Amino acid sequence: MSNQNISNLKFFKSVFILGGTSEIAQEICLNLVSKGTRRIHFVSRKSSKINTFIQRLTNEFTLEITKQEFDLLHEDFKTLPNVGFFDLYIIAAGYLGNSNLANDDLDEALNIAKVNYYSLIPWINSITSENRISKPGAMWILSSVAGDRGRPSNYHYGAAKAALTIFCEGLLNRLHKKPFKIRIIKAGFIYTSMTIGKAPKILCANKKYVAKILINKPYKEGIEYLPFWWFFVMKIVSILPKSIISKL
Repeated sequence: MSNQNISNLKFFKSVFILGGTSEIAQEICLNLVSKGTRRIHFVSRKSSKINTFIQRLTNEFTLEITKQEFDLLHEDFKTLPNVGFFDLYIIAAGYLGNSNLANDDLDEALNIAKVNYYSLIPWINSITSENRISKPGAMWILSSVAGDRGRPSNYHYGAAKAALTIFCEGLLNRLHKKPFKIRIIKAGFIYTSMTIGKAPKILCANKKYVAKILINKPYKEGIEYLPFWWFFVMKIVSILPKSIISKL
């Protein structure tokens, strides 16, 4: 890692994570604290998974950790949430949902849209307040390659991720000359409990590998595919005829 990247990492003394039970977010968190992050705020649904992870962190590091329970599926904000002032914000919340059920069940279809897109808007709007974006900082948004082209197997999820990507791309362009950096990660399959049985293992990246890529270039901004080769995979997918896409 270059000296410049090392000095940049020292800036991330604090991190705010929306979606604290996300396995990739937790892996990123482990990398951050190993590089010097000392203050962490988790927002997650009520789950023993986050408590177990916090216990692991406190056993291994001296940290200031706070947490907030918020269920994106069942709760709504009437006003913008309080997100405090952190060096790095990570938006990692997501819900794959049941695509077959969503075809006939309106609640499931709307749940997928809610968790992956419109319930994130209040948080992102609050993070990118005029006061915050006028100072150095960063926000990483975990989106998905599923938003690049609609496929029969997951178009509800893909549509929500596409909306999230476009929304954040607008932010990226709005903040072009600001010191606050927007990073949109179009993630391919990552080997976690969410993808087990839903994606060929050969196409799944190791979460440790993905986290290290992000940490190695902490102030990178723009849209990126992770792992990088998904850029080429999705270029091929984008030109596949309907007769093939209909089978994916």
